[in-house]
Amino acid sequence: MEKIAAVVFDIGGVVQDSPLHAIARYERERGIEPNAINRVVVAAGEQGAWARLERGELTAQTFVEPFEADCRAHGISVDGRYLMAMIAETSVPRPVMLEAIRRIRAAGLRVAALTNNWVADTPRHGRDGAETARSRLDPYFDVFVESAVVGLRKPDPRIYTLVCEKLGLDPSRVAFLDDIGRNLKPARELGMATIKVDDPEQALRELGALLGLDLIA
Repeated sequence: MEKIAAVVFDIGGVVQDSPLHAIARYERERGIEPNAINRVVVAAGEQGAWARLERGELTAQTFVEPFEADCRAHGISVDGRYLMAMIAETSVPRPVMLEAIRRIRAAGLRVAALTNNWVADTPRHGRDGAETARSRLDPYFDVFVESAVVGLRKPDPRIYTLVCEKLGLDPSRVAFLDDIGRNLKPARELGMATIKVDDPEQALRELGALLGLDLIA
């Protein structure tokens, strides 16, 4: 196996707390069957509101009505604006991950972000004047690939190829961390080393072993 020269991090659920936790809280709060919203997203497929949001075809505001319609079509009633507000509250970086990124870069390796995200509707410089996760986290990464900017979303194999191209590395020299198994599979098939993040510290121990670095303060 070639020596790893770069690490790619998912954002939500890896560098930041998971939006899935906010969705689960919303379901509990509203008496909706657990995982029902995720099933709607999967069932709606690539032309569903959620997929279109993550490809940048909808903004957080224009997404609400079609997403609520997707949910109604599958038998659940969802307040899209309230759900997105709950998700926004989870967008808090994990200090243990930021410290690990600092140590990786200090060791001379490159670090990239690869995230399925969306453009907000708050004014800010950047694509379409909209704010994305990049505005706060950009200083931590050498490369930042956002689904809403590039028009591709995980698990589309092309987005993994893109991040490796931006790093200037063969996939066999890149490690990738994500909290969703189906997002890891295409990366693994491409030749990247993959780590599933359930517990952040355990994932960093696995990554540290792979890199030969101590990543936990």
